[in-house]
Amino acid sequence: MRISRLYLPEPLAEGATLRLDEDSAHYLKTVLRLKRGFHLTVFNGDGHEYAATVAEVHKDGVVLAIGAGRDRDAESPLATHLGLGIARGERMDLAIQKAVELGVTRITPLFTEHCVVRLDETRKTHRHSHWQKIVRSACEQCGRNRVPQVDEPVELEDWIGGQAGLKLFFDPEGTARLKDLPPPEGGVCLLSGPEGGFAERERTWAREAGFVPVRLGPRILRAETAVLAALAAAQVLWGDWGSVAEIGELQGHIDLGLA
Repeated sequence: MRISRLYLPEPLAEGATLRLDEDSAHYLKTVLRLKRGFHLTVFNGDGHEYAATVAEVHKDGVVLAIGAGRDRDAESPLATHLGLGIARGERMDLAIQKAVELGVTRITPLFTEHCVVRLDETRKTHRHSHWQKIVRSACEQCGRNRVPQVDEPVELEDWIGGQAGLKLFFDPEGTARLKDLPPPEGGVCLLSGPEGGFAERERTWAREAGFVPVRLGPRILRAETAVLAALAAAQVLWGDWGSVAEIGELQGHIDLGLA
C-alpha cells in the first residue's frame, strides 16, 4: 500500500507531536480518509521527510506523532527556471502541476501581450496562492521534498532582462534545436508563451536579452504542451533522465527539438 505524503509548512522534528491546521486536518480526514494509527510521510520543503503516525482524530482536529527523519533527494541536477505566460484556468494549473513533476526549480507567471487573463491585485494574490497550493500538492504526489518557488505574476518586459544561464524561448519560427545547443553551465531559463503565443515585439525583447528561439518540432503545440515537451527534453539532454547516448537511439525520431 502506498504511503500518503503531506506537506506541512511548519518545523518538523523526530519525537514531536503536531496538531494540524484546519485545511490539513480536513484533507487528511475527508480526502485521504486516514484513521488513528495510520502511517504517512510529512515534509516541509527543506529537503527532509519524516515518518508520521496519526495519533488523534476527532471533530476538533488531527494530531500527528512525528517519527524518524530521512534525507531523500528527488531533485534534478539541472536547475530550471520557467517563465510561463499566464494561460486560462485549468491549462495554467496543468502546466504548473506537470512542470513540478518534471523537476522545475522555479516558476514565474508572466503577463504578455496576448495573455487573455488579466488580474487585479486581489485576484493576483488569490491566483498566486492557488498556484502555490498546486505546487505543494504536486510535490506530495511526485515525492519531491523541496518545493519549487512560485513568484508573483509580473510583466514579461520587467522580467526578461534579469535572467541567467542558458536562456531559451519557444518560438514556431525558431530554427535552433535543443540537441544542438551546448550543455548549460548555470542552469536553464525557459520562456514559454500563453495561448496566443508571443507578439513580435516580445520576440525582439527575448532575442535582445539573449534568449535563443527554439522550435519544438514541426507542429504547433498548445501552451501547456510546449512546457511539458521542453522540460522533458531538457531532462533527457542535461538532467536526471540521462543523455540521448545513454538511452539509445531515439526510435521514430519523435520530434521535441531533440532529433
